Amino acid sequence: MPGARSLAVLAPAALGLLIAGSAPSTPTPSEYPEAMSSSTGTDSHGGPLNRLAEESSPYLLLHRSNPVDWYPWGEEALTKAREEDKPIFLSVGYSTCYWCHVMERESFSDPEIAALLNEHFVPVKVDREERPDLDEIYMAATQILTGQGGWPNSVFLTPDLVPFFAGTYFPPRDTGGRPGFATMVRGLAEAWQGRRSQVEDSARQIRELMGRFLEQQLEPAAELPGEAPARAGYDSLRARYDERWGGFGGAPKFPTPSNLHLLLALLESDGEAPPEALPMLTATLAAMARGGLYDQLAGGFHRYSTDEKWLVPHFEKMLYDNGFLLEVYARHSVSGAEEGARAESERIVRETAAFLAREMTHPDGAFFSAIDAETEGEEGAYYVWSRAELDQILGKEAAAKLAPVYGFGGAPTFEGGRYVLHLPQGLSNPKAVAPARARLLEARGRRERPLTDDKVLTDWNGIAIRGLAEAGRLLEDPEMVAQAARAADFILAHLRPEDGALLHTWRDGTAKISAYLADYAFLVRGLLALHGATGEERWLVAARELTDEQIRRLGDSRGGFFVAAARDDLLFRSKDLFDGALPSPNAVAVLNLLDLAETTGEARFRTEAEKALKVFSPMLSKAPEGLRTLAIAAARLDSPTKGSPTLETPSGKDPWGGLRERAQSAVEARGILGATTEEGYRSFRVTLRIADPWHVNAHPASQEFLIPTALEAPGGELRQVVYPTGEPFRGDFAREAVQVYSGEVVITGELRGEPRLELTYQACDEEKCLPPVARTLELEERSEPETPAS
Repeated sequence: MPGARSLAVLAPAALGLLIAGSAPSTPTPSEYPEAMSSSTGTDSHGGPLNRLAEESSPYLLLHRSNPVDWYPWGEEALTKAREEDKPIFLSVGYSTCYWCHVMERESFSDPEIAALLNEHFVPVKVDREERPDLDEIYMAATQILTGQGGWPNSVFLTPDLVPFFAGTYFPPRDTGGRPGFATMVRGLAEAWQGRRSQVEDSARQIRELMGRFLEQQLEPAAELPGEAPARAGYDSLRARYDERWGGFGGAPKFPTPSNLHLLLALLESDGEAPPEALPMLTATLAAMARGGLYDQLAGGFHRYSTDEKWLVPHFEKMLYDNGFLLEVYARHSVSGAEEGARAESERIVRETAAFLAREMTHPDGAFFSAIDAETEGEEGAYYVWSRAELDQILGKEAAAKLAPVYGFGGAPTFEGGRYVLHLPQGLSNPKAVAPARARLLEARGRRERPLTDDKVLTDWNGIAIRGLAEAGRLLEDPEMVAQAARAADFILAHLRPEDGALLHTWRDGTAKISAYLADYAFLVRGLLALHGATGEERWLVAARELTDEQIRRLGDSRGGFFVAAARDDLLFRSKDLFDGALPSPNAVAVLNLLDLAETTGEARFRTEAEKALKVFSPMLSKAPEGLRTLAIAAARLDSPTKGSPTLETPSGKDPWGGLRERAQSAVEARGILGATTEEGYRSFRVTLRIADPWHVNAHPASQEFLIPTALEAPGGELRQVVYPTGEPFRGDFAREAVQVYSGEVVITGELRGEPRLELTYQACDEEKCLPPVARTLELEERSEPETPAS
């Protein structure tokens, strides 16, 4: 599986007893793309609809008229398996996965295979983009059993959800001496019925191995890892760098964001960057932008390149790739690269943002998930050209002039004698080719367009929000920032219910599935970027609230965060640390905590970041090349003065602007000391006068993430402190009514030690909160002090 974690092959000996010679048929990466296909909802079989017809996922809807008696993952299917003592056949895929759809056409539409599955198993379909928690667990099983993984992921489970056999794509019938899917299903049904104890032994072994991988118990390190892992990660990138074609490693080549982010982090740090970092980044970005990986006509990036030259892509377009690359190219456009390279990066940013607005945006502002690669079963048909087509559209003379620019002057670069348009020499004068490009784009628009997976995912929208907000800030383009803000408004309005926590997915008016760590991490990252681009308080308030919700729902007291909340249908509760197609959500969460600590002044966020990095430090030391984003976070914590580009406004000023001064002046405080007790304590009275229209949180605060109004004695001891009862308040920013103080408030108590207190509060009105304040209050002497309340 391209881009996935690699596990050692630890297949139990019991595997061989199921079907002799029946190792799962997993195509190699060159045969088996990570993603390429159709998000259809079209029926491939004319029979009656099954239970998937009630689902919202385009991928599940593709299978709604299969003769397979599919169940969605849920209590109905799991109860049936337990009550009928039947194993589960679990098929996991997603809407832009080519081989998922090949298997749907070949096997799941076949009446004979369907009858076998229906009789002997409970067939369950899962969209991995809806349930990444299940996908991670059962992909681990496939990797353990086969040494690699991919989609569709085909896993056979006991009724208590433990895998006993797994593979990826299977052809429907035996071929080349390898068993087909029909043979597999028969053999596994016979093994379950006739050799049950051996099957269960195999399942127990597999579960144990999965647990070792998914639930690694890491002892927190005594010290933080510092910058060493980032430097080690860089060294491994440099060793794998392709000097000729850019990128890292050989074919297939992915635009892996963690690699590019590490180079950018080194370049943007206060320390001395490695001299090769900028040339490697510049050459890689140029090669990706000139190749077929980039859509030279409409803008936007395809998923990955099948070759080392970035020439022939797998043609699906994913929202997350384009969101990440928007930010990377924007940051490169203001780097120390030479002017032509920076200008080219800016062009790519503007075209990609326009592509997202034109082709991947819901009318209300959110972003769709993906665009398919295939049209009528043919991968890439929408994007490639024959020379005859190009001559006809452009005219032979114009085509001959354009051929060397777009790379169709020599031998065809794609199957069927067709060409993938690319820029062999770059594009020195975009305006000169604009008319021809427009004609080709208009002609392509008359073709049947690949279908769009129009579900809205919180995490992927967060990635696009950040990309657009950062690009808009750096390029001083307010429309990009507005584009990001519209998407953020949609997510906060539609996937954040008033009476519950954040949700993961939305389609056709229905939001569902509790948010995963990736949803919190990437959405908060986007909101922080919006705050940096606009200075608007509401984005910071939402980022802070969501981070506190993330800590409550997914935080581990030892440090770090679980992928998902605990639930009965999950075998394991894991923490995903490794970068893949997306950077590690745990690493992104740590970066968010550091940003929040710097922006709000709340030390508790930095404490959470330190806890996570200490518990992940042993793994980071062992495998820095797989945890580059975590290495960036460790280096950032080691050198907090480096700051974060998300925390600057376009003018480079403090994003709080004058709000800190307003926060100070919102509350007038005076403290008076009284008589001394026998134990050496002195009574005190602190009076707060809170200016209209502000209020401050009561003590204790109504929610753990709110900042209470509090007194501390850094140079002494407090006792018998009495805070008044608050009054209920609910504003636009509050999820539910909270207890607050307004007007005049009196706090009494006794103090021993230095005659000063530290007062902490946060002033809010109906729409926003000001920055939290911690200030020293010098206590005045009074001849007749009041006695503290009891």
